[in-house]
Amino acid sequence: MAALFDADRLSRCISCGFCLPACPTYAMTGDEASSPRGRITLMRALEAGRLDVDDPTLAEQASLCLGCRACEPVCPAGVEYGQLLEQWRGAQWQGRRRPLIVRALVLLVRLRPAHRLAGILRRAARRRADEADQLMLGCVERTLFPRVSRAALALAPGLAADPDQGCCGALHAHNGEPERGAALARRLGDDLPGTIVTTSGGCAAHLASVIGRERVREFSEYVQDQRFQPVLIDGRPARVTLQDSCHLRNGLGVWREPRRLLQSVADYVELPSAATCCGAAGTYSLVRPRESRALAKAKVAEIEAAGVDMVVAVNPGCLRQLRQALRRHRSRVRAVHLTEFLALSTKGPH
Repeated sequence: MAALFDADRLSRCISCGFCLPACPTYAMTGDEASSPRGRITLMRALEAGRLDVDDPTLAEQASLCLGCRACEPVCPAGVEYGQLLEQWRGAQWQGRRRPLIVRALVLLVRLRPAHRLAGILRRAARRRADEADQLMLGCVERTLFPRVSRAALALAPGLAADPDQGCCGALHAHNGEPERGAALARRLGDDLPGTIVTTSGGCAAHLASVIGRERVREFSEYVQDQRFQPVLIDGRPARVTLQDSCHLRNGLGVWREPRRLLQSVADYVELPSAATCCGAAGTYSLVRPRESRALAKAKVAEIEAAGVDMVVAVNPGCLRQLRQALRRHRSRVRAVHLTEFLALSTKGPH
């Protein structure tokens, strides 16, 4: 039987346990199998044939994992857990073993004309230009949050935004189709020559892993040398906090840049769990709604305790998760994307 996992990646784990305190699902359950170390043990059993792909524990843990990669920065052995998880789901989530909602979403984002139509109907950014850095519009963002790309172009008018661009493949790679995910990233890299600027942390990490880090810039990196006016609310500096994008922070190491930007224009407050997953995690909020809501509830409690006007996200999935959670708890705090917040600074007091 062909190998399911990259042997070098699978063998790196030394079972030290440094990953356990960093893992949100281990914190929720206290179950060894729900930790990165435990899941790698399961992967090794699957690879060796000691467990069958239909084993219920494998099925449970493949979906319970957030895929946040918080274990990677703390791992002394350099285990690339995110890559292992993609390979695991590539074997586990085949046919009817893949959650139905995931199957539907993956099919939907394959329809390139649908992205273009959504961009037109939702008035997402569009600007054709030769020899310009390229703004990646994204699949979810184009449909749900078109203001994000419009704000990005307003803040960085030198960017081009090709309305014909397709999906970067992150959704596929994280949900059982790693080969297709890589192929879509390469295609997008061919379609958008030069530097690609993203407003989605998850897409940035995936795209960089395929076409090269040197070609991918997350928006806060791209505008970090720009100067913006203070954002005022009722004559005082806006009080804001930030929710990290897990893949942006743990995969690309980008977390200082958005904080510097926010500190330069607002009264910034750091959440105790800013670096911990909010429970969005791509399709996780749809596949595991109970666990996702539990994580979001704790996050909202911290946001409320911080006494902020707004919480800023750097990923569309996180933005959706935070807005829904704040609405459920009838909070007055607004969730906005970084580009939307920085765009307020160009308008002066409001």
